[in-house]
Amino acid sequence: VLLVESGGGLVQPGGSLRLSCTASGFTLEDYAMGWFRQASGKEREFAATISASGLSTVYADSVKGRFTISRDNARNTVYLQMNNLKPEDTAVYFCAARSKTYTSRYENEYVSWGQGTQVTVSS
Repeated sequence: VLLVESGGGLVQPGGSLRLSCTASGFTLEDYAMGWFRQASGKEREFAATISASGLSTVYADSVKGRFTISRDNARNTVYLQMNNLKPEDTAVYFCAARSKTYTSRYENEYVSWGQGTQVTVSS
């Protein structure tokens, strides 16, 4: 079971990035997925989650209206589209898989984690 994130990088404030999380060793279609982030010196926090079907999504208040989580089960991939990025969005972003079909914002309910991808928002 492996989750691999990609798409991070350096972007100016107001810019956009799309993160991808691709799974291998298992099929994502039976799993709800989440994106979490951890800024330097801070605890990891919830950003967004999507149900296995893709019909239900939940966002942290800090990203609502700017970030969009989506999934392509045929590609075994989950995405996080991040628009209007702010310096406070700077963090390592992790994707995670939950062995339930419905969403959760609680990281202890996720069973598999990727290694993370760095997002830096700076001018």
